[in-house]
Amino acid sequence: MKYDDLIQRYADGGPILVDATAGIPDEHLRKRIGPGEWSVAEVIGHIVDSDLTASDRMKRVIAEEKPLLVNCEETLWVQSHDYPNTPVEEIVALFATDRKLTARVLRTLPEEAFARQGTHSVDGPVTLAGIAEKYIRHLDLHLRFLYGKRENLGCPVPPRYSAQ
Repeated sequence: MKYDDLIQRYADGGPILVDATAGIPDEHLRKRIGPGEWSVAEVIGHIVDSDLTASDRMKRVIAEEKPLLVNCEETLWVQSHDYPNTPVEEIVALFATDRKLTARVLRTLPEEAFARQGTHSVDGPVTLAGIAEKYIRHLDLHLRFLYGKRENLGCPVPPRYSAQ
């Protein structure tokens, strides 16, 4: 199928985030590097919550006829969801499981399903394929920040990105 590579890149994001977040010392999770910057825990929490929203959007587009997909204000979510005190291993495991399960759903679909649309409250019409692509890129963007923060905190890991 035309979308096999897209689905695989999406699914690969789970293990990639697990690797990227492994072994971060607790004292580094809450540390903010620079004014107004998110901590490592906040970046991880943002990645996970955004992705859970994305999988919900994809499932709505699959099941419903042109559903409304409501925007989320990421800064408000980071300020109000207590990411610094959320166990990283738990939320990263949730991310990996959700990516795996959503990829399983995507693999069952006929090719034409990837053209199905929803209407994002800010971005307008979006396709199922477009949502998956956006969240592959979203993970990659934040992985770059995460790898950089790890480097600055003295606990680097070799970068690994999901997009090609």
